Amino acid sequence: MSIEAASPAPLKVALVEDDAAFQEAFRTALAGAPDLAMVGLAATVAEALALLAGPAVDVLVVDLGLPDGSGVDVIGEAHARWPGCAIMVATTFADERHVIASIEAGASGYLLKDSPLPTIAEDIRVLHGGGSPISPRIARQVLMRFRPDERPAVEGAGDAETTGKSAIPSLSEREQETLQLITRGFSFEEIAELMGVSRNTVLTFVRRIYAKLEVRSKTEAVFEARAYGLL
Repeated sequence: MSIEAASPAPLKVALVEDDAAFQEAFRTALAGAPDLAMVGLAATVAEALALLAGPAVDVLVVDLGLPDGSGVDVIGEAHARWPGCAIMVATTFADERHVIASIEAGASGYLLKDSPLPTIAEDIRVLHGGGSPISPRIARQVLMRFRPDERPAVEGAGDAETTGKSAIPSLSEREQETLQLITRGFSFEEIAELMGVSRNTVLTFVRRIYAKLEVRSKTEAVFEARAYGLL
């Protein structure tokens, strides 16, 4: 008399997404995967936080652009409340700021919605198994961030070398003020107006900040400044 081995329980998956069409496509993709079960759905940050107050799931898929806030906040809360849950982003945002913020918050995967949705079931399996599904465009962006040879020369780069890589960069009062305003999301034009200087003067401050922090973008500047304890 043969005894059939019991099938393992399906992975519990939850989705945080406000787009009805994507919700339906996601449900359809998981319906064809007997090893995956969609057990939760939230369309807003508020609904997601309520979901996080309940039992943990195995995999959480999060969109970043939600009606009442950012999915990055959801990722951070999920990482804290459900430490054993694997988190993956599914979004249209491909800029460095959102990518780095999501990874820092606790996401282990980052997929763009232009990726074929039929592969989402396998992406979820890979994520739960310890992998990091990432859209090729995002993977290249992350890798380029850590390639010094791809960074363009920045005027005043020698200033950073004189401080040494392990030393805390010394920013002037105006450079510090500029950095604080960058962190708050103001544009260069808005910063110029707030500081009562020209846009060209702001760009000079920015070039000096980039040189001292050895970065090439606003996101990198904020990231490095936080690492040095300047923010």
